[in-house]
Amino acid sequence: MIDFNAIEFAQPEFFALYALIPLIVLWYWWRRKRQFADLQMSTLEGFAHTRPSIRQRLRLLPPILRIASLSLLILALARPQSSTSGENITTEGIDVVMAIDISQSMDAVDLKPNRLEAAKDVAADFIDERQDDRIGLVAFGERSFTQCPLTTDHSVVLTTLEDLELGSQLGSRTAIGAGLATAVSRLKDSDAISKVVILLTDGVNNAGAIAPLTAAEIAVTFGVRVYTIGIGTKGVAQRPVKTPFGMQYQQVEVKIDEDVLTEIAQKTDGRYFRATSNKDLAKIYDEIDQLEKTRIEVTEFKRHTEEFLPFALAAGLLLLLELLGRYSVFRTTP
Repeated sequence: MIDFNAIEFAQPEFFALYALIPLIVLWYWWRRKRQFADLQMSTLEGFAHTRPSIRQRLRLLPPILRIASLSLLILALARPQSSTSGENITTEGIDVVMAIDISQSMDAVDLKPNRLEAAKDVAADFIDERQDDRIGLVAFGERSFTQCPLTTDHSVVLTTLEDLELGSQLGSRTAIGAGLATAVSRLKDSDAISKVVILLTDGVNNAGAIAPLTAAEIAVTFGVRVYTIGIGTKGVAQRPVKTPFGMQYQQVEVKIDEDVLTEIAQKTDGRYFRATSNKDLAKIYDEIDQLEKTRIEVTEFKRHTEEFLPFALAAGLLLLLELLGRYSVFRTTP
């Protein structure tokens, strides 16, 4: 069954031949008019009870069949084609290392339940969406550590992600440069067509021996693209503090070195994002997901199937019926 909504014509210029059909109709009309002479009679009462024969009733059928056959033949010459299209998407070959700040300031509750837990939840959703990628995990505070090397076993990545704790043994300060350098080192020998670091932090670089921009230069050298995320509200945020009277909350100023994070992203052909809420953070990871998908090789294809044969056969059938009728029912006697 032909889907006429999906039909295209390879040679539509043949449709110009349809202009001949009105001329052919006029020629038939003029020719038929010349075949009959006018006869004047005083009355038609003698013909009142006569009935036209089958041949007289169908006298217009041959030219109709011929014109219909010609119309279908023109349609066949225009080469109708049905088409199907789609995309072959190469999703393999993307390596992503997620570098997450676990310094003590990530306990601020401006994101719920706190910055670190919000970051872990959204990162887990991102990992679930990138099923064909190799993903690794780096944590950093004053020092950096590879929690999970690149792997396609996302269950392992998710387990190590869940195990991230504030401060832990990496210290309470923030070494952005060290975190980025460790993430890049996991990617430098990769043969992936796209090598990506997603670096998330809530502060400024105040620890470590490697400057953030130096780590960015290393990333450029190895063809690693870096997306940087600053997490935290603008202004002040509440952080839990232990007191003799139990856990209390105090207001602290939110300091994120956005200039450095922006420059890291620009140097490496990435982007800088600011997340001031859980919703913002989820949108950012969604956007990074889409940005990376658009960079992957997409091959569009379109397949054409010739559909002229049914029209050509129908034209031939109508022409055959016209010929059979001409030499049988409508045959003229010599």
